[in-house]
Order: sequence, then structure tokens, then C-alpha cells
Amino acid sequence: MKPATRHLVSIDDLSLAEIRALFEHAQAFASDLRAWSHLCPGLISASLFYEASTRTRLSFESAMLRLGGGVITAAEMKSTSASKGESLADTVRVVGGAYADVLVLRHASEGAARLASRFSPIPVINAGDGAHEHPTQTLCDLYNLWLERGRIEGINVVLAGDLRYSRTIHSFVYALARFGANIVCTPQPGFELPPYVVQRLREEFGVEPVRADASRLGELAESSDAVYLTPQKPHQLSLFTEGSKGLAVERVDALYMTRPQTERFTDGDAPITKYQQLSKRQMNAESLKDAVVMHPLPRRDEIQPDMDEDPRSIYFKQAARGVPIRMAILAFLLGRIDLKVGGKEIDTRFHEMLAGDNPCAHPSCISRTETRHVRPLFRLASRFPVRAYCGYCSQELHAPVVGCSTTRHFHDRDSAAARKIRPDHLVLFHSEAQALQHGFQPAANTANSV
Repeated sequence: MKPATRHLVSIDDLSLAEIRALFEHAQAFASDLRAWSHLCPGLISASLFYEASTRTRLSFESAMLRLGGGVITAAEMKSTSASKGESLADTVRVVGGAYADVLVLRHASEGAARLASRFSPIPVINAGDGAHEHPTQTLCDLYNLWLERGRIEGINVVLAGDLRYSRTIHSFVYALARFGANIVCTPQPGFELPPYVVQRLREEFGVEPVRADASRLGELAESSDAVYLTPQKPHQLSLFTEGSKGLAVERVDALYMTRPQTERFTDGDAPITKYQQLSKRQMNAESLKDAVVMHPLPRRDEIQPDMDEDPRSIYFKQAARGVPIRMAILAFLLGRIDLKVGGKEIDTRFHEMLAGDNPCAHPSCISRTETRHVRPLFRLASRFPVRAYCGYCSQELHAPVVGCSTTRHFHDRDSAAARKIRPDHLVLFHSEAQALQHGFQPAANTANSV
């Protein structure tokens, strides 16, 4: 039997053991980038980039060529059939039919890669979907930490700048949490981590957000409300917290700077008059003296040129290392290397909405921006009360009323009856009126009606 097609839509699609194995392969590839052209001869990678890219697209194409494969590129989607109104689902089916063996997709809508994976007969790699996730950049970032620090478990990582719209940051914090790293957030004011990201960190990875005493970070955190995200529990944190100041940031292993993601700003975002900047002066802070400086690039003015020659700055190395880690990703998904380790450890089951309207109200979700061929998806966050996230953009869905597709009854989401509904029979409604509109009836006995 042919094995199921593996996709890389989210960092959750890989187990920690698989991530570590990819690092080992990437390190072998990096030892001689020209020695691996025998791995993928005759195979083709297709780059579908609905948004601008330099490093991600070129590093993937370089990676495929170094593996001995070929590349076809649609880097300016305005010149493709998308400009004629072709849906993403149809584009993916065509390209995956005979044109290519793996598809690398970047798209402005959150959840686009998830949608593509549902229609593609070949592996889909998410090269960035809106402000949602960027798993291959995360693998590159983790690989750099692994090389520079020798481990990821237990290290202290500071994230600075625009944490709200940076898809790189969102994938990165999930992965750091899974590895058991400690995260200190020093965001640009007004651009903190989105609530749905923090909520997921707490509920799924046991990460507790607490206030941080960032006085030892000096100027870097002077205008920021620093937050410490740590897998330690509150009773443990009390051992390290000094009064009301918060958890002290004693030593930093890595500082990850991000640019303002202005292309994703909305009308409700206040204009930035002074963005965080990093120079040698800021890096003189006590806890930063041994920290490596990372940035996903491109940068603007957030890292000053005087940092380029600082031995702590690894952002250009970081970009270069994107090639061997993407060689490992491509070779793995194309079945040319065997990681010889266990697979996924996170429950990423998604369920289709069987009735009702699309419960996701997020305007940049692919289920809103492309309505053809899109069946709304959800992933359960909890059973009591019933809470769910959109299967595309990961935003929590507003669903105070839930129905059962077999009994056609509806219930309050926090009722005992709602808890008994099988996930694949669950229907989400934003009101009783909506449930009635779609032919569902109130249960006569909410305790025994399911």
C-alpha cells in the first residue's frame, strides 16, 4: 500500500524526534552541499508564491537543485490563471497532477496551505500563510539554535518587535514550547502575541504566561510590558519571583528580532512612531552579553548596521542555513531519506462542518477570502464546555450553541448533552436562531437526547 502523503502545513505536523532527525540530515547536507544531487533526480518542485519572497523561495529552489531535482516557479501570481479567477484548489490540483512532485506555497490568506493540502495529490509545504504560520522558517530557526547552543530544551529566548502579525513568531513559539524552552516576549507596544496564540500555549503545551522583570535587558525592554512564557507551574515560579517585579530574566541564550509586518497592518492599528531598535549599545545589557542575535530577514532599521560584524549576530548564517534544512525537508517529504523515528505527537484532527454557515469570522481566513471549494473546518480545543478553533486560521470560533448532525438537536455548548456529541457529528452555531434556521430543534431532554 502506498503510504499517505505527508504535508508540512504546521510545525505540529512533525514530532520532536522527526525535527531532531531533520537537523542531523541538514548537518550532513551542509558538510558538502554539492554532494547530494543523486537523491532527487527527475523530481520537480513547484513554487507557488502569491506573496513576495526572496530567501524562502530561493532557498527552496536552491535546495531542490542541489538534490538533483528541477524547479518550476510561479513567483508572480498576477501573471497566472489566478488573475483570471482560478481558485487555489483548482491551481493545486492542476500543478499536483503531472507538473510537479512537491508544492511550496506562500499565500496571503491564513489557512491557505491547509486548504491546498486537502486537494493536492503531492506534498504541500507551507512557505507562509498570512499572519498564521511559517513552519520551514521555524525549522531553520530551531536548527540554528541547535547548532549554536547545542540544545533547545531549557534555553532562554527573547522575542522582540512585532509579535502580533509575524507568522514566523507564531510557529516559533509553538515549537519552542514543545521543546521546553523559556520565552521572554518584549513586543513593540500594541503588537503583542495574539490572544489565540497565548491561549493555545497555555492549554496545549502547559506554558504559563507571567510578568517578567526585564530590568537586566536594559533599553531593549524599556518601553515594553515583558512577559515570561515558561513551562514551569505557578507554584514553581514563586520560588524565583521577587515580590511584584515578576520573573527575573537573568541570562539570555538568543534574541530574536522581527521587523514591523506593515503589509498586514489594519486600519485599527495605531501608527508606529518609534520602533524597537537593536544596536551594540542595547546588546551591552547584562543578560544579553552571551546571546546570539537572530532575525528572519528582511530587516529595516530594527537591527543597526553596527551589529553586522558583532560575533553574536548570526542572521546571515541563519539565512544560509535555510538551504540544508530545506534540503532535508524536501528529501524527507519526497521519500528520499528515512528519519527512522516516530511520527506526529500532537492531535491535529480536523472535522468538517456538516451543516450551518461558516463559523469563522476572521476576515483574512482562507475560508472567507476563497469561498469556492472551501468546506469550513474546526479542531476541538475542549469538550466541556465545547470550544473549537478554526481548522484553517486557528482563531477560536464563537459557538455558544452546538448541534448534532444525526439527532438534529441543538444544545448549549456547556451542557452535558453537548459533551456527548461525537466530534464528527458536531455542528457549531453562533445562536439558537441560526440553529433553527438550519433545521435543528431544541432537545426535549438535554441530559439524554444525544
